[in-house]
Amino acid sequence: MATKRDYYEILEVTKTASSEEIKKAYRKKAIQFHPDKNPDNKEAEEKFKEAAEAYEILSDEQKRAKYDRYGHSAPGGFGGHDGGFSMDDIFSQFGDIFGGHFGGGFGGFGGQRGPRANRGSDLRVKVKLTLKEIASGVEKKIKVKKYVSCSYCSGTGADNGTAYETCSTCKGSGVVTRIMNTMLGQMQTQSTCPSCNGEGKNITKKCVHCSGEGIVREDEVITINIPAGVAEGMQLSMSGKGNAARHGGVNGDLLILVEEEPHAELFRDENDVVYNLLLTVSTAALGGTVVVPTIDGKVKVTIEPGTQPGKVLRLKNKGLPSINRYGTGDLLINISVYIPENLSDSEKDTLTGLENSPNFQPSKSVKDKIFSHFRKMFD
Repeated sequence: MATKRDYYEILEVTKTASSEEIKKAYRKKAIQFHPDKNPDNKEAEEKFKEAAEAYEILSDEQKRAKYDRYGHSAPGGFGGHDGGFSMDDIFSQFGDIFGGHFGGGFGGFGGQRGPRANRGSDLRVKVKLTLKEIASGVEKKIKVKKYVSCSYCSGTGADNGTAYETCSTCKGSGVVTRIMNTMLGQMQTQSTCPSCNGEGKNITKKCVHCSGEGIVREDEVITINIPAGVAEGMQLSMSGKGNAARHGGVNGDLLILVEEEPHAELFRDENDVVYNLLLTVSTAALGGTVVVPTIDGKVKVTIEPGTQPGKVLRLKNKGLPSINRYGTGDLLINISVYIPENLSDSEKDTLTGLENSPNFQPSKSVKDKIFSHFRKMFD
């Protein structure tokens, strides 16, 4: 499989380019490689499609942010045509970019378009995940209310699926054609047929079950496979699991927004998880064994004598996996020491006696370590 070129490189803009600069750059490329200016030129055709794909991603703020973070390997894709454009896709989606010169269609390239295929709308759902589910990946079943194809008319909207006739305006092509003069010369343009809305046929008797729409609203249980390592705010996509299209066509997509449920004791820092361990003064001074939580359960950790507040213990590979399978994060145990707030008289006397012991006075090296740790917190 060929490696995709950088979208910014395709449009010859910088990563800080504004939306208007990106739009102008795309229009320039589209005119340069337009099929009417480059007939029978496969290389120009590919560059024309490549520019459209780049523009689709970079002109959308959410898709652009996702691309800037993950590049072409973004989890779940971009929920659009990042797998490739057809010519009809480009002119139907970005025709207005050309200022009316190519907006309705194109001539001299691939002949006339056929009837328009309807597309169902996308569905969006939120899925809450625990850290444990994120660590291992999980299968979720969700019930959604969506439009599905009418079983009585097979999604056509016509009674018995046959009560329709060829559109007399477009003769079944779904488009009407006209010749217009542009800055590039005389061009043949096509626009959607107003009589049949591009479908090439008209219903003569509507299906009584869907009122001629070809779709009905029903509940459907969908199984979603969530990969390990996803993060809050990520959007996954399931092609074809959205709403069915009117009168047949292509189903929309199901877009799944990931939400993380807060853990009672751990919190996430990218692929690492962090736990704040609160030690007693005696355990910090004398050392010992403590039990700490992890994503998978509890483990025992040895505390060395003289452990200082602010020290971080690291348990390798006890964090979350990378969604790109480039390794696993760690469990970071941040040491805090509990200082008693209420002491009895005898406890106060004991501490007062220890106050004058040299071992209870911090050495210069200890002071330097604490100061160094303090500075890192503000760097």
